[in-house]
Amino acid sequence: MKVGNLISVLLTAVCLAALISFYVSPKLDEQKQPQLRTETTPVPQQPKQSGIYSARRSATLSVRPDGHYWARALVNRRASIEFMVDTGASVVALSLKDAKKMGFKPHELDFKWEIRTAGGITYGASVVIDSIKINQVHIRNVEAMVLQENLDQSLLGMSFLRELDSYEFRGGRMILKQ
Repeated sequence: MKVGNLISVLLTAVCLAALISFYVSPKLDEQKQPQLRTETTPVPQQPKQSGIYSARRSATLSVRPDGHYWARALVNRRASIEFMVDTGASVVALSLKDAKKMGFKPHELDFKWEIRTAGGITYGASVVIDSIKINQVHIRNVEAMVLQENLDQSLLGMSFLRELDSYEFRGGRMILKQ
């Protein structure tokens, strides 16, 4: 058999294999996971505890020169707040200034919780943030603490992060997935 004929037969076999896998592979996947849909519209998933239906929403945050990840968020559909992501914070922690921008009235809050921060002991008031939206990621009913003092920057803590499907660090980026 000539080299040209051999190459022709191999190319034909490769094309035939690719064609078969193109048509057969999706059929096999459908048998394994019949709940998957190929529509382009978002497909509601089971609601998380926060009550939001999601469909693969994401937000990407870049690490800043200070070594932290920062997120600009729309809070309660009215205030643009910059949060520093803090996986070591149990809840979202709000500065007084940011809490006021969100619509909370500090004089009406009960600062009864003793909070230990890097800056010392302060007191906090427990609140629930109606919604926090970062790009496509939108979480509702987020537990938070308004700190009376010792907090210049609001922190995006675990009460927000645990409501996500996942978050990961990759190449100087933090990817939030809902």
